[in-house]
Amino acid sequence: MYISLEDSYVVRVPPELLNENYDQAVLDAARSVLEGKIIDIENKDNVSIGKTYIISLESIKRIGDGSIVHGDGGVYQTIQYTALAYYPKMQEIVDGVVKSIQKFGAFIKFGPFEGLLHISQIMDDSINVDLDNQILSGKDTKFLLKAGDKIRVKIVSLNLSSSSLSDSKIGLTAKQPGLGKEDWIKNDNLKN
Repeated sequence: MYISLEDSYVVRVPPELLNENYDQAVLDAARSVLEGKIIDIENKDNVSIGKTYIISLESIKRIGDGSIVHGDGGVYQTIQYTALAYYPKMQEIVDGVVKSIQKFGAFIKFGPFEGLLHISQIMDDSINVDLDNQILSGKDTKFLLKAGDKIRVKIVSLNLSSSSLSDSKIGLTAKQPGLGKEDWIKNDNLKN
């Protein structure tokens, strides 16, 4: 889910950014180190509650004066910031788009993340894999899943890496009621 995040951070403003507009230099340095990164978030008691992906900084405020460390030309500035972030949670239901079909399942893009919808978690049916046409099809149901399709899935495993999005592992399922492609869900509702 998308959240508004408030946190503090000590940003290093490199000497090449230091100019007449210090506030702009701090903002540019903060954007370069925070935007597009996965960070740990904590509650008010400083207990970790998970990881989130910072999409964009909304505002920053300098706290106090910056510090200079001997031998380092940069300035270390404490900031308070608000940011738009994406915070995926276990058991969360998300809408995504099929990015690619593989012999073992489909990769689904949701928010800034990509997760694996394993072939065993797509539907209660034998699945035929057509890699040339990027299609998975149910043998009895005739349900099709192909690259570009929109699908509703649930997050069933979550292992976010602090290093990068590509190192994060997210497992998805579409087998429960109310999940899958829209036409699958409508078909299930007609049966009930």
